[in-house]
Amino acid sequence: MKRDIIIFEFPLNLGLKKKEHETEPGVRKLPDWLRQFDFHKEINPNAFFRLEAPEYKMELDEESGVLNADEIISYAQKQADLILNNHQKDALYIMLGGDCSILIGSALALKKLGNFGLFYLDGHTDFIPPNLSSTAAAAGMDLAIITGTGHEKLTNIQGLKPYFSEENIFCAGNAETDDEEYVEQIVQSDIHYFDLPHLRKNGFGKTAADFLKMVKEKSLDGFFIHFDVDVLKDELMPAVDSRMEAGIDYENLREILMPLIQSPLCFGIEITILDPDYDEGGIYTKPFVKNLIQIIKNKED
Repeated sequence: MKRDIIIFEFPLNLGLKKKEHETEPGVRKLPDWLRQFDFHKEINPNAFFRLEAPEYKMELDEESGVLNADEIISYAQKQADLILNNHQKDALYIMLGGDCSILIGSALALKKLGNFGLFYLDGHTDFIPPNLSSTAAAAGMDLAIITGTGHEKLTNIQGLKPYFSEENIFCAGNAETDDEEYVEQIVQSDIHYFDLPHLRKNGFGKTAADFLKMVKEKSLDGFFIHFDVDVLKDELMPAVDSRMEAGIDYENLREILMPLIQSPLCFGIEITILDPDYDEGGIYTKPFVKNLIQIIKNKED
């Protein structure tokens, strides 16, 4: 059955700490950038919605230890409302970031809809408490926040903690494996963790199949995909906030995402962190968009 597709644009960049040479992180330009390369035209959604983000700032919230916490919380609640108010049964939702902190709003909406799984495809785990963060940026802790690690302000919005249960999550693709304290946080959790070597060993298609099997066995209401483009090899996608040399290629991406997106239980996918400011002329974005469209539309090259 062909599903309706709905695109949501969430151009939030408050979850990132800007670099010294930046006025603000350029990830807020991601939705318009993808449109420039005909992503929206090729996907041809049945409906389209956008939630404008507040102006960029770097205000450390002393209570939570997280930059821009109050604004991120406010945006997440508006984001969840926009998703829920335009929810159509059996549609596939494509969320365009923005930074990874948009996961908080998506997670709030899904918690209100039922009990969902999460496939977290990212070059980092983003599973640390604020005291271990060198940036205090929510985009580097979003997986921790949505599972209940961190300050109650962020983890228990509207009393909904946790937004996702750890045991219903696969975290795949982490290439930041040298920092033992960083990795230990997720190893000690109940999340199904596949760092990059483990993901390769288990197999991309097999990992997707294992996740779908878990979703079915637990009778979950569905699942959501978080896709941070920094999981791709640096040579394919250097236009990201935190570059890592190691990563996956487009064949790997196709193998892991196609079966997930084609599942009727897939609520949708969010795409984050691609920064147009680091891709002059779209050298890296053009092949990215081409591959992403083929994956979503289930077409071979």
